[in-house]
Amino acid sequence: MRVGLITPDPGHPLLAATAALLTGDRHAVEVLDPRAGVAAAGSGAPADVYLLKARTPSALALARELERRGAPVLNSAAATERCQDRTVMAELAERAGLPFAATRAFGSAALLVSASRLPWPMVVKSRRSRKYDLVARVDDPAGLRELASSWAGEPVVVQAFAPNDGWDHKVWVVGDQVFAALRRSELAPDDGSPERSGVRLPDGWAELALRVGEAFSLDVYGVDLVATGTGAPLVVDVNAFPGIRRQPGAPRALARLALARAAGARDAGAALSRRA
Repeated sequence: MRVGLITPDPGHPLLAATAALLTGDRHAVEVLDPRAGVAAAGSGAPADVYLLKARTPSALALARELERRGAPVLNSAAATERCQDRTVMAELAERAGLPFAATRAFGSAALLVSASRLPWPMVVKSRRSRKYDLVARVDDPAGLRELASSWAGEPVVVQAFAPNDGWDHKVWVVGDQVFAALRRSELAPDDGSPERSGVRLPDGWAELALRVGEAFSLDVYGVDLVATGTGAPLVVDVNAFPGIRRQPGAPRALARLALARAAGARDAGAALSRRA
């Protein structure tokens, strides 16, 4: 099989370990740098499957071109893009009946200062999910004015702050395999606590994470869950193809998923050829 990696960083631990497993089993691994845009696809036959570990416009354009040529891409360009807009994320979650924080959008952080019916305390996030985006708890109007002065033109969403124990359940899914860790919330005081890997999720939480994947059409993704005051889980974020670091078994799960998807695409193509 030929497996393509769409990434500017093939040395990322998850990708490097996955590539080593694939090449060790005598599969070919090719790297496409998305910074080259659609040109990175070349003119030859596409690989049997691609792993999209990038979210830039050029990466999405490259993934769409490969999909147009009939190659499966994990995750698809459309699914990856959906996870970048937190208003779309909230709408999808609501339609799927997922326990997602109620979300209200504003054209800019500056507009929050004069907004009515704000849910104090609240969480303010950049509407577009990206590296170094805005995610902050705001407890009062003074704190809001300070935030707005620094992020005045940033399109944002607002969610009511859900009381919790200060820990995020970081849940990662690769196909149908679920990995989990506990990480101190970025909204909680930093007490120096390290991430706790290999944690056991409460009953039903793994199934909830898999439902998120179905709703968002994702194959490799992360879900941030918090336990509310009642102990019930609340989905606070969804990420397409996160790093999944320090999770033994994740590279092998990713290699298996890539090969299974490639084989499925080949079988489907062969069946179409026979019918033709």
